[in-house]
Amino acid sequence: MSEVFDGYERQYCEISASLSRKCTAASSLLGEKLKQKASEIKSGIDGAEALIRKMDLEARNLQPSLRAGLLAKLREYKSDLNNLKGTLKRITTGNGQQGAREELLESLKCRMQNLSADQRSRLLRTSERQNQTTDRIKDGHRKMLETEELGVSIMHDLHQQRQSLLHANDTLHSVDDNIGKSRKIMGAMVRRMDRNKWIIGLIITLLVLAILVILYFKFVH
Repeated sequence: MSEVFDGYERQYCEISASLSRKCTAASSLLGEKLKQKASEIKSGIDGAEALIRKMDLEARNLQPSLRAGLLAKLREYKSDLNNLKGTLKRITTGNGQQGAREELLESLKCRMQNLSADQRSRLLRTSERQNQTTDRIKDGHRKMLETEELGVSIMHDLHQQRQSLLHANDTLHSVDDNIGKSRKIMGAMVRRMDRNKWIIGLIITLLVLAILVILYFKFVH
């Protein structure tokens, strides 16, 4: 059911009930007071007609499965509005006849009883649908708040994990720097060892040459 149509329907029922009461009150008036009350009722009928046009437009834009029921309601409301127009006409044209007035009052009383019962039933159904809609909205709002709290908790956890990753990344950079320094130190030590090997080899070579020279001079001379 369309919530827009329900809103128009509720307004129409309230206006229709008000117009019925005003017609009942106007049936006992005369002269200028009657004219003022009739003008007020005519204005209300115009507003009710505008609501019916809005409901008709809204109903025709809905799915066929919903449209048929709403259009049936609209026919009832249009008939009800025509009855109001006829009542207003009888009040303004036949007010001078006592019998007609009594007949009109009796007709209005019966109409008020039947219409009020039907309107109360429809208003109760509309109110029940609105309460269900309100409950769904509240439930949706509660779930949204729970989802928001869960989202905040997840964001907090992600922030902590990000901080941990940044700390680990800093640690890795520090370890990498230390490894680089260690490599440089090891490289320097290897180069130094190679240089020492060459120096020792050169010293040994010189010593061997010196021994050979000494032996040569010793045995030859």
